[in-house]
Amino acid sequence: MPEVIGPDDIGRRVEGSAGRVGILRDVIRDYEDPAELPRERRKRPMAFLWSEHGGREWLVPPDHVRRA
Repeated sequence: MPEVIGPDDIGRRVEGSAGRVGILRDVIRDYEDPAELPRERRKRPMAFLWSEHGGREWLVPPDHVRRA
C-alpha cells in the first residue's frame, strides 16, 4: 500500500511524482482552483508544496506525493 501524506506531514520534506522536493505546506481535501471558470470548477484533493530554498508554491495531487 502506498504511503499517504496528510496533515501530520505538514512542515516535512516531500517529493512529488515529477521528482521535485519541497516542504508540505497544506493538504486540502476539497480544493477548488479559483483560476478555473466557475462552471468547470470541481472539488478535488490537493497538496501545497513550497521549495526548501524559497520560491513559488506549487500544487500536486496528494496521491502523487511521498515522504522524502
